[in-house]
Amino acid sequence: MPQQDQRKMDLARRLLRHYQAGTTDSAPDVMAMPVDAYLDPDRYRAEVDQVFKRHPLALALSIEFPEPGSWRAMTVLDVPVLMVRGKDMRVRAFINTCRHRGAPVCENGHGLARSRKFSCPYHAWVYDDRGRLTGMFGASTFGDVDRADLGLTELSCDEVSGLIWVTLTPGLRPDIRQWLHGFDKEVDTLDLGNWYLYDQRAFEGPGWKVTWDGYLEGYHQEAVHPETVGKNTIANLMAHDTYGPHQRFVFGRKNLGQLADIPEDEWVPDDHIRLIHSGFPNLSLSGVIGGFCLASMVFPGKDLEHTVTIQNVLVHKKPETEAEIEAAEVFSRMGLIAVRDEDYDLGFKIQAGLASKGNQAFLFGRNEPTLQHFHKWIAKLCEEAKAEAA
Repeated sequence: MPQQDQRKMDLARRLLRHYQAGTTDSAPDVMAMPVDAYLDPDRYRAEVDQVFKRHPLALALSIEFPEPGSWRAMTVLDVPVLMVRGKDMRVRAFINTCRHRGAPVCENGHGLARSRKFSCPYHAWVYDDRGRLTGMFGASTFGDVDRADLGLTELSCDEVSGLIWVTLTPGLRPDIRQWLHGFDKEVDTLDLGNWYLYDQRAFEGPGWKVTWDGYLEGYHQEAVHPETVGKNTIANLMAHDTYGPHQRFVFGRKNLGQLADIPEDEWVPDDHIRLIHSGFPNLSLSGVIGGFCLASMVFPGKDLEHTVTIQNVLVHKKPETEAEIEAAEVFSRMGLIAVRDEDYDLGFKIQAGLASKGNQAFLFGRNEPTLQHFHKWIAKLCEEAKAEAA
């Protein structure tokens, strides 16, 4: 049996044991989190600076850069980022500001620059797919400058496990493998580089922590998602594993109990479990069912009460028949409804009530180990950064 299938068999066994015993993977104790952790603007800014801007973030999928010249420009936490696949097939990331007077060298969006050139709209300075300054309008009259010193400011960028990981602070060069703690090997089993990007949309959500809390547990599924995710997934049942700050957790589908009556050599784990891969602090790879997957990137927005989510709908192969297209549409609609119309709608209500002082602290139960792990890592990284600065 292939290693990844054996891994899924082991997960199915774990979930079935929990299902039969009425248990779930658990934390040692209940954890209290002061509500101020969701409200304090100084704390929020420190977390953005120390968590989001100092460590690799999943900003895009490899399949968004199918050939040399493929590019994507986006603004993340007020940082304008340009990612482009070069002629050497390597994806690089740059600050999207011309080195002359700071104008963006391309507008936010994505596309294919067949010439692999990017021209500043202000004074027509031209950069290639490696960020090098290759052209200056009126160069003979501009003055003596070293073009080698005037390339686009590069950001640390790694293409790993079908994802583009970028560190938003120039000059920082984290070791991506060390940061992933083996999580990349788990994501590799999804083979993201060979999926088809069926749809991509962006929408606003509530504050970063309120939003991300919803991605990390299944305790709420029957109450919040009775006709979408919860229709097929058992609430309050989870197998949980960690990889440094990152997590993989697995839910049981409503038919999980059937495995007790099927010989193990006839099991098809994918029919009975649902894997979630959570890349700290902003990536969710969810709903890997029947050849479909939601790949979501969540970013703090204009303030601590808002986020921006980029939701990618992936299909194992490009839908071509009417039935395939309809199945992709059904999954796409369900993903949008479950996240934007159900999770985020409730999240905005939670966010609006935070300042009421109805709660001094939120409780994370023993049955919510994913939430406890996430919040402990936020605190850990902020404390480490504070110690380094002291």
